[in-house]
Amino acid sequence: MASSKHFHLLQDFQSYNPDTLDLSQDAEAKDYWFQCFNRLVLKFEQQAAKSQGSDPTAFNRAAQFREHFVNQLKILQQQNSHSNPLAIRNLLELNEASLRLYGFDDPWKEQKRLENEASLKRLKYRLQRIDLLKDTNAKWMEIIKGVLAGNMFDWGAQAVSQILESDTNFGLDEAMERIQKRPWLIDCLDEWLQRIQGPPHTCATIFTDNSGTDIVLGILPLVRELLKRKTKVLLCANTKPALNDITYGELKHLVKQCCMECKIISYAYNTGMLQIFGNEQNGPCLDFRLITPDLSDAIWESDLLIIVGMARALHTNLNAKFTCETLKLAVVKNEWLARRLGGETFSVICKYENI
Repeated sequence: MASSKHFHLLQDFQSYNPDTLDLSQDAEAKDYWFQCFNRLVLKFEQQAAKSQGSDPTAFNRAAQFREHFVNQLKILQQQNSHSNPLAIRNLLELNEASLRLYGFDDPWKEQKRLENEASLKRLKYRLQRIDLLKDTNAKWMEIIKGVLAGNMFDWGAQAVSQILESDTNFGLDEAMERIQKRPWLIDCLDEWLQRIQGPPHTCATIFTDNSGTDIVLGILPLVRELLKRKTKVLLCANTKPALNDITYGELKHLVKQCCMECKIISYAYNTGMLQIFGNEQNGPCLDFRLITPDLSDAIWESDLLIIVGMARALHTNLNAKFTCETLKLAVVKNEWLARRLGGETFSVICKYENI
């Protein structure tokens, strides 16, 4: 249900449409994405069964999940109504709902825990490496590239999961080499670097994406640099699990652990300069119509909005307009979508909008 107070930072709440593609109006896109999800469901089934391997019913329930999901996809694909928009967001939400229907609330929970723990061990080194860069532009280029490279660690993207499964040593440095070299597909980095030379923002709201390398080595160094500029930071994560995205509860626990690794993060968290919120989404995408009144009120003072990840900043909100400065960061981890946008797999979206 939409917030009764609406989301304050949208330029026009009434005309807001989060979805970049309407599959009901785009036959090529509809055909591709339904084929894509029919392939991905096998990966989701395997992960679901694996996540509850000690339960003798897990294998059968995972198979039931797959059958249900495939049947629901068939129903949606056969619908020819142009009056009912259909988006990638809906298919992703259907996946999560179908998993929960058969008792798989969070199939990636253990994977996320392991990746968070491994990334925490590298956090101090990452922060030290950034601190060695004394030039402001060089430092912020490293931070933004770190956010983008961290966004590669998405188990829901087939192109990435194949890399992660075949190369256990694939880390942030390797991801930095894999993503597109500049100029990027959408490249507003220079505009952002020029802005960051100006006065600090009052409050930045960041909508996070994946666990592990993404949040720990990508997002948290960004958070820390904003805090050093005396900018208040609101970190928002999904309340419910979705793929390997970090959840609100996991993020709270993780930040408390990070407080032991970084005095700046610790001080900010304990004084309220760094706050954590759940964003009430039903999947990995981001629909600002679902933002609760409490979160909308908390974000009211924000003069910088940062949206991270393919689901939140590309499948949804790429074209959305806001009343404050906005930075949308994502790596295009799908070959078809990259080509549709005029790029290649692992192209970069760095879209800065200063109203």
